[in-house]
Amino acid sequence: MPILKNAKKALRVSKRKTVINSRTKSRMKTLVDAFKKSPTLEALSSAYSSVDIAVKNNIIKKNKASRVKSQLSKVLPSGKTVASTAPKAAAKPAVKKTVAKPTVAKKTKTTKKAAKK
Repeated sequence: MPILKNAKKALRVSKRKTVINSRTKSRMKTLVDAFKKSPTLEALSSAYSSVDIAVKNNIIKKNKASRVKSQLSKVLPSGKTVASTAPKAAAKPAVKKTVAKPTVAKKTKTTKKAAKK
């Protein structure tokens, strides 16, 4: 058991992070397994997302995420693509707002007069 005050706090923080990390890792594994059981584009998307979140939170390393994603993409039946499924909305023409620039008074240059010798 920690005796010092900062060690007690470190233990509390460590326990809290352990719970959060295990929850994220468990969610990732669950979604990956769900995709393997029924490979669909929606399941693949959610599995990819969970893997990316795990990498972002430093729960797994980037290379492991790459390997997992690669294996998942091999499971997907041929003929289906991973490209974005939602079509992008038509872009609205950007309206430029004209902002009047404030007039700034010009600085007057001061010149130093040469001292007489």
